[in-house]
Amino acid sequence: MPELVFFSGTMDCGKSTLALQIAHNRSARGLQGLNFTRDDRAGEGKLSSRLGLVTDAVEAVPGLDPYAYVVDRVSQGGKVDYVIVDEAQFLTPVQIDQLARIVDDLDLDVFAFGITTDFRTKLFPGSRRLIELADRIETLQVEALCWCGARATHNARTVGGEMVVEGEQVVVGDVNGLTAEVGYEVLCRRHHRRRMTSASAHAGVLSPDVLPVPSD
Repeated sequence: MPELVFFSGTMDCGKSTLALQIAHNRSARGLQGLNFTRDDRAGEGKLSSRLGLVTDAVEAVPGLDPYAYVVDRVSQGGKVDYVIVDEAQFLTPVQIDQLARIVDDLDLDVFAFGITTDFRTKLFPGSRRLIELADRIETLQVEALCWCGARATHNARTVGGEMVVEGEQVVVGDVNGLTAEVGYEVLCRRHHRRRMTSASAHAGVLSPDVLPVPSD
């Protein structure tokens, strides 16, 4: 049975690489897919991984109906055997509903890839709707690591290497641009809570948290 599958994880855990691998495996078997993405680091209409792999994709701008797009492609003689959606967290809840309709009404598998929470640890609306609707949710097995070596579970936004917790939910940046004006870094919960990025960690020694001692 066709499924809507949500592959989730932090930044830098190989989501886009897996999306491209799934497309490659199916293409090798003669299947033709349709790729959607939104705000990819490589630019509009591109699906790219940090390993340097890139392919063309449809930019899922607000207002685009993925279901209608697939129907139009097929009605014009195109072949669509499956759908891949990268950066799915940036899609609107309505667009996620349309992905579910592709599965239910067109009998096509839809593979969606995205991060679940933003730099404030709040769910992206698109990811929330995927969690509500997906037939299956898969957590990526490639673990991103915090600068301390622990498993990274949170996405942090940095400005000049300093972590920030206020601002627009969507600002395109990259985990490699840690000293740029706007960048991103993956952290463990402990260091996200302490707002301690790799840059600030090397700027000084972390003082351990201590329990308050009641006065006599």
